[in-house]
Amino acid sequence: MIRCLIFLFCLFWLSNSTMAQNGDYYPVTAVPFTSVIVTDKFWQVKIETNRTSTIPIAFKRSEETGRTNNFKVAGGILKGKHNGGRGFDDSDVFKVIDGASYSLQTHLDAALEKYLDSLIYFIDKAQEPDGYLYTVKTIIKDSSHRDSKLPKWVGDEDGSHELYNLGHLYEAAVAHFQATGKKTLLNIALESADLVNNVFGWGKLEMVLGHQEIEIGLVKLYTVTEEKKYLNLAKFFLDKRGQSKANTVYNQTHKKVINQNEAVGHSVRALYMYSAMADVAALTGDKSYMNASDKLWHDIVDTKLYIIEGVGAAGGSEGFGGKYELPNLKAYNETCAAVANVFWNERLFLTYADAKYIDVLELALYNNVISGVSLDGDKFFYPNRLASDGHSERSEWFKTSCCPSNIARILPSIPGYIYAYDKESIYLNLFISSKATINKSGNKIIVEQESNLPWDGDVSFIISPAIESSFNVKVVIKVNGKQINFTAEKGYAVINQKWRKGDNVTIYFPVEVREIISNENIKSNKGTVALQAGPIIYCTKRVDYKNGISSNLMLDDKQPLLLKYNALLLHGVMTIEGKASSFYENDENKMTDSQVLFKAIPYYAWANREQKDMEVWLPVFKEAVKPVKKPTIESLSKVTS
Repeated sequence: MIRCLIFLFCLFWLSNSTMAQNGDYYPVTAVPFTSVIVTDKFWQVKIETNRTSTIPIAFKRSEETGRTNNFKVAGGILKGKHNGGRGFDDSDVFKVIDGASYSLQTHLDAALEKYLDSLIYFIDKAQEPDGYLYTVKTIIKDSSHRDSKLPKWVGDEDGSHELYNLGHLYEAAVAHFQATGKKTLLNIALESADLVNNVFGWGKLEMVLGHQEIEIGLVKLYTVTEEKKYLNLAKFFLDKRGQSKANTVYNQTHKKVINQNEAVGHSVRALYMYSAMADVAALTGDKSYMNASDKLWHDIVDTKLYIIEGVGAAGGSEGFGGKYELPNLKAYNETCAAVANVFWNERLFLTYADAKYIDVLELALYNNVISGVSLDGDKFFYPNRLASDGHSERSEWFKTSCCPSNIARILPSIPGYIYAYDKESIYLNLFISSKATINKSGNKIIVEQESNLPWDGDVSFIISPAIESSFNVKVVIKVNGKQINFTAEKGYAVINQKWRKGDNVTIYFPVEVREIISNENIKSNKGTVALQAGPIIYCTKRVDYKNGISSNLMLDDKQPLLLKYNALLLHGVMTIEGKASSFYENDENKMTDSQVLFKAIPYYAWANREQKDMEVWLPVFKEAVKPVKKPTIESLSKVTS
């Protein structure tokens, strides 16, 4: 999709707000979500549902499953046992605190803030005097758990989650500090990080980690404190990979990170690591990290990425399969991996200012991420299949609940993905109705956007600089009703214009049904198409057919498919409707067909009604169709005015 960028000629320099708030250690800076008010009919509802339903449910489940009590028991507030010995349970509480803190930054809630204060008190009591914080080893003193059999830290190389948990603690601590100004959780995190720094490093305990995440958290602590030791430690944990006896593909320790050029192993671990590599590269200028990232990105996007921008074909390892190994019925596409994919692609955009990374981010958000949660925000998918035989449905919770807690923290941060800027430019990346404010040196720039995506492609925005200035705009088609010619650059349209307060930009993206052809190397998709309109991928479900049939449907390329908005269906969605053929065996044991009314719904909204079968890739009557490489949004989009 063509996107938009305002290129400023000396209009202002970038904000000097703290690095932790907006990540301004990258060449491009994301406009923080606290400076963006979302009014969008599509996303505002989902963000509000997350605030009022998902976050409270996540806290409730953490209490019911003993995750919260683990901190109380570890701190001597309660007598009891560990809730079950799952070493990663601490991280779920940290992630929900992370999401709740994001929510507080845009929606004041005294009751929620008070609840967070109580949780932080329990966490503080659970922290040992030297800063150590891992409830499994604090509570379980015998050898009944694999982690408690070994000294502190030693088990992490073999799969313990001590340091993984702490990474999520550090992220939550920064978010809570930014939301409330309180240092209660931040102080806990810093005590912990100082301990980790005393234990690990070159010439100290040189060990690789079983599950990456602490690297991201350490970078966030560095951006708040500007203590170089945290950044150095994050880099140590990355550089140590590939230099240990425990080298495995599963956790990406088989090679040095700068020598990895193929995405392998556990997909969430990998994408957290890739995100940390981008952070460290931005802060240190280490180009070898970004050279590796470029190769990894192309390996995934060119050969291992599902149409919903999901990753992870192999359920057993929760990881990447081989090249073009993208099964539909057994697809894994873990929700956590979708969240991590968003994190990584945003960082790559902030590095290169290239819209192709926003293309992946956008499709992942609209399809794989929000497929992971029900429309009411109370049920969740761990894997996200691309076909179902009727036995897939969302769950209220999981023993391993990383996915619901990741949903809770990414949805409040979505406003922060809409706009970005560098020292010359403002980028408008996601077409979501909103109002963004950028302040600097006495010049306040307000960008107001009106959009009805994903259902139609009429987009307009008003640019209001406090000081009239000349600058270029990328992506505009009309300014104040007058058509403007443009050229393309990195997915953006470029024109020159002198701008005044209140200038109106309008864009028209034709949201129409597109038939996507799979890469020819994916044999299971041969002779099929997937349907897309705007950023939304569609699927069919048996519940939408009178005779309960959908798995034996075949589209006819000569039959038109039309978009139709239904305000009463699935909280309001655009459906794709038309005619298709249904094949069945007649009384004479011969295959015959009849025409049926075809209907497809957005993929993210499936499994919110009856538990029925589902398909994304559909057989189609097409003569002499040669499969081509999976097209990008840019190659599929047309921009008219």
